[in-house]
Formats: sequence, structure tokens, C-alpha cells
Amino acid sequence: MVTAQQEPDTTDVTAAVEALREALTAAKIVLPSLGADRASPSLNLITLGRVRADVAIRLADVIRRGCA
Repeated sequence: MVTAQQEPDTTDVTAAVEALREALTAAKIVLPSLGADRASPSLNLITLGRVRADVAIRLADVIRRGCA
């Protein structure tokens, strides 16, 4: 949400999606619905989509290892 004190996000959504897809691919994780949210272009939102529980667990493990 953009307030009077915040500047709108100018991050390139397509580049962000591809960067995330590449990182997930390197971790052997696929989010089938990963993509730009075209319904809200001014917000630069990314749709991560739905995943199976085992994929969510693998994603959580990768994030934990990266934060350690």
C-alpha cells in the first residue's frame, strides 16, 4: 500500500519473477503459478500461487539454511 510518505515501488516485476524463478530452480523448487499479478500493476505484486505441502516444506528448509 502506498501512503503519503512512501514512494511507489518501481521494481521491475518481470525481472523479480525471473530472479526468484532462477533461485528456486537452483534449489530444485518449482512454484507452478509463479508470475506477475497483472490485476494490480501499480502495486508490483508477484503471485506465488499454490504449492503442495512437500514443496512448502522444502522451500522453508531452503530459507532456513539461507538465514543460518
